[in-house]
Amino acid sequence: MVRNKKEIAKDLEKLIGREHILSSYEERICYSYDATNDFFLPDVVVLPEEAGQVSKVMKYAYQNKIPIVPRGAGSGYTGGSLPVKGGIVISFERMNKILKIDVKEKYAVVEPGVVNLDFAQEAAKLGLLYPPDPSSDKMSTLGGNVAENAGGLRGRKYGVTKNYVWGLEAVLGNGEILQTGIFNPEETGYDLTSLLIGSEGTLAVITKIALKLLPQVSYEETILASFEKMEDSAQVVSDITSAGITPSILEFIDQDTLDCVLEYIQVDFVRKGGPILLIEINGQDKEQVHPEMEKIETICRKNNAKNISFAQTKEEKEKLWKIRKSASASLLRMAPTKVNEDICVPPSQLPNMVKGIKELGKKYNININTFGHAGDGNLHVNIMTDRRNKEEMERVEGAVDELFDLTLKLEGTLSGEHGIGTTKSKFLEREVGKSGIKLMQRIKKAFDPEGIINPGKIFE
Repeated sequence: MVRNKKEIAKDLEKLIGREHILSSYEERICYSYDATNDFFLPDVVVLPEEAGQVSKVMKYAYQNKIPIVPRGAGSGYTGGSLPVKGGIVISFERMNKILKIDVKEKYAVVEPGVVNLDFAQEAAKLGLLYPPDPSSDKMSTLGGNVAENAGGLRGRKYGVTKNYVWGLEAVLGNGEILQTGIFNPEETGYDLTSLLIGSEGTLAVITKIALKLLPQVSYEETILASFEKMEDSAQVVSDITSAGITPSILEFIDQDTLDCVLEYIQVDFVRKGGPILLIEINGQDKEQVHPEMEKIETICRKNNAKNISFAQTKEEKEKLWKIRKSASASLLRMAPTKVNEDICVPPSQLPNMVKGIKELGKKYNININTFGHAGDGNLHVNIMTDRRNKEEMERVEGAVDELFDLTLKLEGTLSGEHGIGTTKSKFLEREVGKSGIKLMQRIKKAFDPEGIINPGKIFE
């Protein structure tokens, strides 16, 4: 069994070429962390350019029982791409081609290293829409999106990544190449595509993705509503759901987060001093969209909206969405450490959820900032702290523990899109039970009998 990192690097150089291997300390440290700010140094980094090279690396790792960790952009918040057991990181930055966009059949074939926004923009040039749009779309990759089943601002109307995957090519732990969905038209039996989506890179390494596309919509209206209280804005979301209205986007930002963003970027027509909702309705024409937007305006006023404004120009609309997509980064002005949890509850439970979050902040004397995809109940709960303060971190851990209990009590789930990874593994049994954990472990064993693919994730 090979254990020495220098031997691993030399062996891999012979297998796929020196130009695909990074082995110096300085090179490896760039692949040792993600948005959690945890740090684990890999032994070697591999930069493949096609699935055959991935297969060779996987076979070698399987024979020598070396951990393999697939990596996109390292933008995840739960440690999914961290090499917690060392081993080989397979980074897909060179497998970044859009292989095909079929306008007639409305689908595309891409490599895992394609950046989400780059793909969406290429599709838009052809009159097509790729809806999943995580806030990290400027850097997160489609392979990572599939592995985590990423959502986004448009989740309320269009769903999440799993709703757009038509097929996958993936390399199994022993190096065999698996094709699912439209890549294997004769496929019957279990739905292997769905099984791999959201598996956080623990079952196989994805090397090709087929994605469904939609026609672009031709008309949309965007509204910003501000409130005095978080509970009022949350009630708007619940009332919109009850009214049977389906916005394309329905986003929430609390007061402290908004104030922080407005210190980070300048938007003249948005004021500090209260939580806001950003709402978009889209369709084929104004006659279809405008009546629903009028109903939303009525619901906002009924729930004590103190100000309602419409984006009048493309530039104003872009500034509104810049506010939302700047929320996460701007919070780092408040504290050096951000504990980011992405709980998800039914939209009808949002009023109870935001009330509970406020109470947790008071109980544990910590700063909690909340924003997210309110339309489908997916809130990003950010606890701003300093990991060097041991006493405060103990209070943060207590708050997170109660946050997850509250989420499950309100019939929610521990993760709306960030996954379980390393940071939530100790809580997963609360949601799925011991039998659920055991079943998932058996599935993991069937795909990866040597336990080399992204070890240390999901299961405590």
